[in-house]
Amino acid sequence: MYLECPNCHHENPEKSNFCGKCATPLPNLDDVFNRQTQTIETPREELTTGSTFAKRYTIIEELGRGGMGHVYKASDTELSEKVALKLINPKISADKKTIERFRNELKLARKIRHKNVCQMYDLNKENEKYYITMEYVPGEDLKSFIRRSRQLSINGAISIARQVCEGLIEAHIHGVVHRDLKPSNIMIDRDGNVRIMDFGIARSLKSKGITGAGIMIGTPEYLSPEQADGEDADGRSDIYSLGVILYEIVSGQLPFQGDTPLSLAVKHRIEKPKNPRTINPQIPESLSQIILKCLEKNREDRYPTAEKLLVDLENIDVNIPSTEHVIPRRKPTTSKEITVSFSLKKILVPALIFAAVVAAGLLIWKLLPKGNAVPALSDTPSLCVLYFQNNSGDPSLDYLRAAIPELMITDLAESEYVRVLRMDEITSHLQSLNMEDAQAYSIEDIQELARRGGINHVIQGSYTKLGEIFRITTTLIDAETGETILSISAQADGPQDLSLRLDDLAKEIKAKIDVPPQQWAVDEAIEGLELNVAPQKK
Repeated sequence: MYLECPNCHHENPEKSNFCGKCATPLPNLDDVFNRQTQTIETPREELTTGSTFAKRYTIIEELGRGGMGHVYKASDTELSEKVALKLINPKISADKKTIERFRNELKLARKIRHKNVCQMYDLNKENEKYYITMEYVPGEDLKSFIRRSRQLSINGAISIARQVCEGLIEAHIHGVVHRDLKPSNIMIDRDGNVRIMDFGIARSLKSKGITGAGIMIGTPEYLSPEQADGEDADGRSDIYSLGVILYEIVSGQLPFQGDTPLSLAVKHRIEKPKNPRTINPQIPESLSQIILKCLEKNREDRYPTAEKLLVDLENIDVNIPSTEHVIPRRKPTTSKEITVSFSLKKILVPALIFAAVVAAGLLIWKLLPKGNAVPALSDTPSLCVLYFQNNSGDPSLDYLRAAIPELMITDLAESEYVRVLRMDEITSHLQSLNMEDAQAYSIEDIQELARRGGINHVIQGSYTKLGEIFRITTTLIDAETGETILSISAQADGPQDLSLRLDDLAKEIKAKIDVPPQQWAVDEAIEGLELNVAPQKK
């Protein structure tokens, strides 16, 4: 079963949280109350193995499926060679503007002839079904390659990045930007060569009007800041996406993680990525600096061209031992991953201190009155964070109305001692109360929202901006009585500082609603540790 996006009609895998094409949140199949749009199972037209299509192509097997449609491995009986045939979704085929866009972009993509780019062939029509033919590349995509191998040498990662660079250089020469570069669009063939796939949403730098302005195109995890703003993408946008890919390969995790497209987009825009060496110390400093330069927020600060990036990658490749590899991928127990390194000589004293702290903690726990024990999870404080009020007078900052709550929810939800409503849950409740666009909320509104969401605390706030300074004011309200429990404010020196200031506000809120301070204090201390698990020489 596939989930159809209510906005662009892109078909997504069943467990997707948001559309892989336009980033619109998708309905939650597990929670009927949170459904905003009815999920339907779309009838599909499929080609069967052994059948002949368009009196020319013998279908060998299905290679995959996505929003555009099905992709098949087929034999071209006229040329006696294998091709990839993409059968376009009938709903997309029915849109003449979309087909015309594909036709125009295919003309551009066909100009790219390079060993690291999958060759596009033709757009044709058969019995009202549009289809695209392209070069068949035997192998697997980079995403599945990473999952299967679980560890990749630094040299291997750089080799992949270099080949992607070479393909991008050729594309950019022809004025074509990929705009959706991600591991699933990069193929590794049987000889280890890299091919960039699917320039289907690429746009000429010299052509305007193919895609409407202000529309976010790309995959949220790999999106450049300018694409998150709905601005035009250029070659430096592809360089940013390649930086995200390289970060993921060598560190084992993405530079930014979030539960919704909005939270990811905000992080791409304002949050500074962690140095990948803090996650995997085996990454050479020169490589980490290259990655961070690719991930600069301002495109003017990135590599100006793929050629410049390629030069730096080639210069560091020769100095890296071939035995180095990244740590195995693993699913973190929280949204923050911790990397630790230690030597046997340094561990004894900290271990004794830790043991003493544990023993003291157990003694104190036994002496505490029963009523002071940490409540069961079902009795934990619960809260929601409402949309913030924009008091800046600048409509361009309206995106922060939802972005600030998203960031605060991410911080607060890390604690097992507090239950926090997801942003999609809050939005659903607000819609049911016709309060989604409200700039302010009455006590009655808050109490009704709390009743529907089953929560006992509500956070609301506002923000203003003077020059580059943001001032955020936050109020914690007892949902039952409507009384203000805490009112605090923070000042951020520009967007980059905003996330840190929200962390500070979240800590004060946790403390006020009796989240045990030792829990998040210890988490913070551990987060700062760096361990070195390399074996010690005798």
